[in-house]
Amino acid sequence: MSALKWNLKDLFENDELVESSIKLLTKSSLAFRNKYENKLKDVSNFAECIKEYEDLLQEVSHIMSYAFLSFASDTTQGAFYAKCEEECKIIEENLLFFELEFCALDDEFSKKLIDENKDYSFYLSNLLKDKKHRLSKQEERIMLYLSSTGADAFARLFDESLTELKVKFEGKKLGIEEILSKLYSKDRSERKRAAKNFSKKLKKNSKLLAYILNTIRKELRVKSTLRAYEDAESFRHISNQISRKSVDALIKTSEANFSIVAKYYKKKKELLGFKELKDYDRYAPLGKDLNIKFDEAKDIVLKAFEAFSPLFSDIAKQAFDEHWIDVYPANNKRGGAFSHSTTKKAHPYVLLNYTDKRRDLFTLAHELGHSIHQKLSYKVSFLNQDTPLTTAETASVFAEMLVFDYVKKNLKNEELLGLYASKIEDIFATLFRQINFTTFERIIHAKDAELSVDEINSIWLKESKKMFQDSLSLSDNYKYWWSYIPHFIHSPFYCYAYSYAQLLVLALYGLYKSKKLDNFTGLYIDMLSSGGSKSPAELIAKFGFNVDDEKFWKIGILEIQNLVDEFLRFKI
Repeated sequence: MSALKWNLKDLFENDELVESSIKLLTKSSLAFRNKYENKLKDVSNFAECIKEYEDLLQEVSHIMSYAFLSFASDTTQGAFYAKCEEECKIIEENLLFFELEFCALDDEFSKKLIDENKDYSFYLSNLLKDKKHRLSKQEERIMLYLSSTGADAFARLFDESLTELKVKFEGKKLGIEEILSKLYSKDRSERKRAAKNFSKKLKKNSKLLAYILNTIRKELRVKSTLRAYEDAESFRHISNQISRKSVDALIKTSEANFSIVAKYYKKKKELLGFKELKDYDRYAPLGKDLNIKFDEAKDIVLKAFEAFSPLFSDIAKQAFDEHWIDVYPANNKRGGAFSHSTTKKAHPYVLLNYTDKRRDLFTLAHELGHSIHQKLSYKVSFLNQDTPLTTAETASVFAEMLVFDYVKKNLKNEELLGLYASKIEDIFATLFRQINFTTFERIIHAKDAELSVDEINSIWLKESKKMFQDSLSLSDNYKYWWSYIPHFIHSPFYCYAYSYAQLLVLALYGLYKSKKLDNFTGLYIDMLSSGGSKSPAELIAKFGFNVDDEKFWKIGILEIQNLVDEFLRFKI
């Protein structure tokens, strides 16, 4: 087993064992159903019942993690993924009654069960909060079975189509990650050609990609109507355990500070010596570029994590040593990067598409931050380990800041300029660009009719231009770039969670650097170890912050302003 490929044998030795596990789990789930369905109100030992339910769900997750990761590393394995998904739907159907019947219990009895089962109190309380959006058992059964032929199926089509998409460039055919890496080239003509060729390929596939997006929109609208959600994004706020009001405050605060972005890019234009900055110049390197091989990146990350907490570096070292990571781009491999949690029976898995660029160092830190969070959250039960997206992104962005501060200590002049520019642009991408993505989604999901490619293009350009104001020109080619963003397909209204986490982390990181809180590291590790067993507001309150206060978001904005002000002091 190559150290640069992940080892799925920690989940299952082979596909045949997965199939055997599915058969056994199908029998176990049916036995659970026969034992408890329509009898939940009369169960004498609810603690035993919910533990059995949790164990069965964990086994389903274990199986589907293997199937998903097999598909992510080789998207030609779609048939196996689909087969596992279909067979696990039968298992999930057998378990479907549990949450529905719990929500149907009378209030006094359900409160009694919550009080008696402290380890699951937060999970059970959240079930009740979502009670009014649940359908009948028969309707939920139909929704369950149709899920694999609806948005999930089109998400798979999206992944397979984007994986197969190759862009001609200088006699080669490049995948998306490889062509996008050209936007970081020092050669402006190379950046321009890469952007132009990529745009042409997106345009050629735009009808298919628009159809997929429209299908996602339609299904979300139908589900929102059936479940009586206020609008298309309501389900995400409930899942994230935050209010629409707090999201609106986040967006309002961010949009009110787009001038920070404009200020930065005007300075960048000056430093580059250009009369006009184009969209393909956004990531043009400043100063001396850093070419960082994976082994070097590994060493940097481990040392940066060690300086914060030995526990952080220990988990990261385990990830490197025990083959949690699939490192380089490959044929049929999914693009992008992620850390997939799996279960406490195994460990998180990290997918990268490492191309030896500076940004790849921070992607590595980002995904290992997720892995550390996921690994620590195994300390709570399976039903409690998943965190809302708003706090799930906290550990990843915090890890990036640790690496940034570690690296900058050893750099001078041109290298330091390049690092600052890269970091600021990463923050812009994580904060302001995700706000653009969210407002784009708000507009397209608010429209009832199917949208044409031209209509989507127009909305995309309008929202994207807000961020840059008059500092940078978005070319006509850029209007197709909505079409490769996976979150629009896989996780509608996911993107504001990045913005939420970015500002939250900057506030937390500022507190950490100030040394005003002696036990910060301990509190932070405790927060990550809590997984999803407490609300984001409760977790952050330990640090003295109120996430519902509009003033809170301005703390993070001030940190960005300070970083940009430091950048503005660099000379040509």
